[in-house]
Amino acid sequence: MSALTLYHNPRCSKSRDALKLLEARGVEFQVHRYLDDPLPRAQLESLAARLDTPLESLLRDNETEWKALALSSPSRDEILAAIAEHPRLMQRPILDRGDRAVIGRPPEAILALLADD
Repeated sequence: MSALTLYHNPRCSKSRDALKLLEARGVEFQVHRYLDDPLPRAQLESLAARLDTPLESLLRDNETEWKALALSSPSRDEILAAIAEHPRLMQRPILDRGDRAVIGRPPEAILALLADD
């Protein structure tokens, strides 16, 4: 299996559940606490490209930081720039295999990434 990275926010219950799910299955993975170590724009763009979902799924648009930006029809660049500037806007958890990534909402969604390796 390729190296796995879990983009994790320990204050998020879904993220904690995904972490426990991986640990319970004995999966080897690295934890990237993206609030402590934010992803640069280029890395966000690469991560978004590996998701099987639209870019908007990477965005937590209910957060105060997003609402303060007041972007009515944000472009791809505006979304990526907002997440880079405000890491809390990134959806979590995300399991990244390097060639494909999955948002763990619900946490069990990450199992699909494990199954197709």
